[in-house]
Amino acid sequence: MDAGNASRPDWKQGATKSDGASCDEIVTLVCLVNGFPHHTQHIVSQENHSHYRSVWISDVHLGTRGCQATALLGFLRSFECDTLYVVGDLIDIWAMKRGVYWTQEHSDVIQKILRKGRKGSKVIYIPGNHDERITDFTGDYANVHIQPRAFHTTVDGRRLLVAHGHELDTVVQNLGWLAHLGDIGYAFLLQLNGPVNFFRRLLGQGHWSLSAYVKSSVKNVVNFIGGFEESMIHFASDAQAEGIICGHIHTAAIRKIKDLDYYNTGDWVESLTALVEERDGELKLLQFSISGDLLRTLAVCGKFEKEAEAPSSGPFREDLSEALVV
Repeated sequence: MDAGNASRPDWKQGATKSDGASCDEIVTLVCLVNGFPHHTQHIVSQENHSHYRSVWISDVHLGTRGCQATALLGFLRSFECDTLYVVGDLIDIWAMKRGVYWTQEHSDVIQKILRKGRKGSKVIYIPGNHDERITDFTGDYANVHIQPRAFHTTVDGRRLLVAHGHELDTVVQNLGWLAHLGDIGYAFLLQLNGPVNFFRRLLGQGHWSLSAYVKSSVKNVVNFIGGFEESMIHFASDAQAEGIICGHIHTAAIRKIKDLDYYNTGDWVESLTALVEERDGELKLLQFSISGDLLRTLAVCGKFEKEAEAPSSGPFREDLSEALVV
């Protein structure tokens, strides 16, 4: 799979590039080695905010056993925001064709997102490949807007493209049967996480993600992720944007690539991450525990601080994985 050779949609709408600042001071890739990341120079801290300017979540995969709906509910209940972006794969229609797993928590996630719209937040839902049938309902529904992609302007004036990312995945676009086969294999690895962690708990060891380990260790997967990131940057450049916010590959990151800003929100299956924008314009990548408590701040755009000691409690490994920092 070579995402770098993926075709890019033709952008006909012009845009003027702003003079806003970029994320020059931190370039971060959150690698899910051994489940969760170790020893970096990121900010690692507890956050407690009640109102964000913007929030981005993606790859929730409601309707599957792998979805960590309880964690997402904990996050959704902890904040209000001006704009909430749901960047694809909220519902996993692919998996639901094979068998539906739907709990009350899954329904609560939908209700919580809709409630934010009723309370005044602008909710922008950008369907991905697993919920692509939602594109049939593109349009505006009060404060909920379903659209294929969006543009977000940051406090400092940067124009960022927001898209799920499957548009540039050549396998998804050209070999749908292979994409579905890969999805079945990924779901199988996720199911193995349960028994693996059962025995780890018996041995007094912490949470560990087999699927994340395989994803971070297999060379072809690592190469695909790199190619995907490069393609998304070209996608943003074609759209005359200064960066891109996406999901799709379940690998949370904040990076600088070819002078453009790359943000990946991660997912709510393995990494349990979200991207938030403070009211002063600072963008942060946050990670949560399976119970929905804030575990740490993984990266901050435009800010670089020495590593702080991570909290000692929680169900996950407390060490951060290697990241690229320049």
